[in-house]
Amino acid sequence: MIDLYTWGTPNGRKISIMLEALRLPYRVHPVNILENDQFEASFLKISPNNKIPAIIDPEGPNGETVELFESGAILIYLAEKNDEFIPTDPIARLECLQWLMWQMGGFGPFLGQAHHFNKFAKEDVPYAKQRFNTEAQRLWRVLNTQLENKSFIIGDDLSIADFAIYPWAMRYEWQSVDPELFPFVNAWMERMNDIEFVKRGMQVP
Repeated sequence: MIDLYTWGTPNGRKISIMLEALRLPYRVHPVNILENDQFEASFLKISPNNKIPAIIDPEGPNGETVELFESGAILIYLAEKNDEFIPTDPIARLECLQWLMWQMGGFGPFLGQAHHFNKFAKEDVPYAKQRFNTEAQRLWRVLNTQLENKSFIIGDDLSIADFAIYPWAMRYEWQSVDPELFPFVNAWMERMNDIEFVKRGMQVP
């Protein structure tokens, strides 16, 4: 039984989608970031950066318990351990990993800043809103180009790149993005919406 420490954010939902996709039993531990649960000493032991998600897998490498934080690392770990949702072909694997890193380094952090200044900032900061909304539009264009003539991020098969990017794309309203302007992304989002394990993962916690 994997222990999942999470909250209802795009980063958290990456992992619940993955666990649902893998059909693995897991136990959910909500970490309410609105009440600063992430700064509790007990959570710090699992996630030194005080960020969700994190997991504890009692059946890690060499039969030892493993504790992992950072959503990208968790996705790679689960994919490799279960030999699913990551290509075995070296070239395809690199493409999958580069799009995962694209999400980790750009599509997540910059959209997260757009979320903050559009929805949560206590004062209006026009420069910040323009900067991050403009970058959100650019990143959506990059994704739209990648998805042209593809069912999923790297081709015909689902991968951890899809699981990483999808929850962030679904917060488009917070990014001042109209999905209708990005038809290939919009079609991909509809395909993802129709997958039962994605639906279940998006409801956790």
